[in-house]
Amino acid sequence: QLQASGGGLVQAGGSLRLSCAASGRTFSSWIMGWFRQAPGEEREFVAAIRWIGATDYADSVKGRFTISRDNAKNTVYLQMNNMKPEDTAVYYCAAKATGWAAARSPNEYDYWGQGTLVTVSS
Repeated sequence: QLQASGGGLVQAGGSLRLSCAASGRTFSSWIMGWFRQAPGEEREFVAAIRWIGATDYADSVKGRFTISRDNAKNTVYLQMNNMKPEDTAVYYCAAKATGWAAARSPNEYDYWGQGTLVTVSS
């Protein structure tokens, strides 16, 4: 029900925009999150957005990444600028109905997209 896209290969300092399209139900009132997982690492929080537009970011991406949503299109975006090699990972979008206080915890999410690979070369 969540389809992530937009990954690819980019040079350090470059930009990518990830999209997460939802289908099967309306997620406009849900919390949407982006997570990433590098090889050999645990899945980590990147960003989250509430339906009213409040956002939260991991310190490692704050000021470089922007999460946004278009409820009319049932789609969430992650604009990634000034990318670094350490941003290389598989990026996943996720959705949860409630619980903004725990938006950084991947275990709290109900739906997950399939992941899209982002590779940043130095």
